[in-house]
Amino acid sequence: MVDTAYTGDIASPEELAARLDEAGYLADDGLATAAFLALRMCRPLFVEGAAGVGKTSLAQALAVVLDAPLIRLQCYEGVDAAQALYDWDFPRQVLHLRAAEAAGVTDVGRIEHELYDRRFLLARPLLQALETTPSVLLVDEVDRADDEFEAFLLEVLSDFTISIPEIGTIRAETPPTVIVTSNRTREVHDALKRRCLYHWLAHPTFEREVAVIRRRLPGISERLADDVARAAHRLRDAGLLKPPGLAESIDWAAALSALGATELDADLASRTLGAVLKYQEDTERVLESVGDLVISGGQP
Repeated sequence: MVDTAYTGDIASPEELAARLDEAGYLADDGLATAAFLALRMCRPLFVEGAAGVGKTSLAQALAVVLDAPLIRLQCYEGVDAAQALYDWDFPRQVLHLRAAEAAGVTDVGRIEHELYDRRFLLARPLLQALETTPSVLLVDEVDRADDEFEAFLLEVLSDFTISIPEIGTIRAETPPTVIVTSNRTREVHDALKRRCLYHWLAHPTFEREVAVIRRRLPGISERLADDVARAAHRLRDAGLLKPPGLAESIDWAAALSALGATELDADLASRTLGAVLKYQEDTERVLESVGDLVISGGQP
């Protein structure tokens, strides 16, 4: 177990929240505490929640706060160790082999040893993160990967070491800050979750959503931010195929602002639904009662 953590001189969850705020990310007390503990305890933070609630943005903001590069491993069906860890630069190896042959080198053992030198190794995200100090490693949408990759990832995150048969063991001098995200398209195995601290990132409250929209889009009117946040909350309660996340709220507000709007009305909502809804069935359903969507005031 690695116990040397890089915390960026952050002394408390409140200080981390303030630093994230400066980086443009508004974290509530629960998330700030979970992220602080992940830093202090040198544990990966597993962040689960619907798409668009700010999981990836958390890793990006932490990279800013820690003044560390963000290294992203995007998971997908079929991702394997070679794509996540390392691979050999085969074209360069072939060129080196031909150059050795042209130079008359006949020592097969020497040539084979040189072919697997560190200079021919292509570092993928996991190896990059272990060799970069400090760094923030984002393992994004791990729920898209398969069980075998989960097991491999668990092994790497357990001690932050990687064994390369031709070279040896590479150990992180200082472990990366690790954020693992999941949209919960499937359940991730308990073994990986047990290795991590866990936080469920829900859709923001109305007040926090307004604050985030205004932070990300400082030029828009307060009325427009209120209207968009209120409409987004109503859309999330409408039983849609794909309810909008915070990211879609920000996109919608940006689209409306680009049209010069200072408030949301039924006509503008109808013409800009493509910024917030991504399924035709959802759009058609909302258009049937778009007037109810844009009623200002009252409950979100």
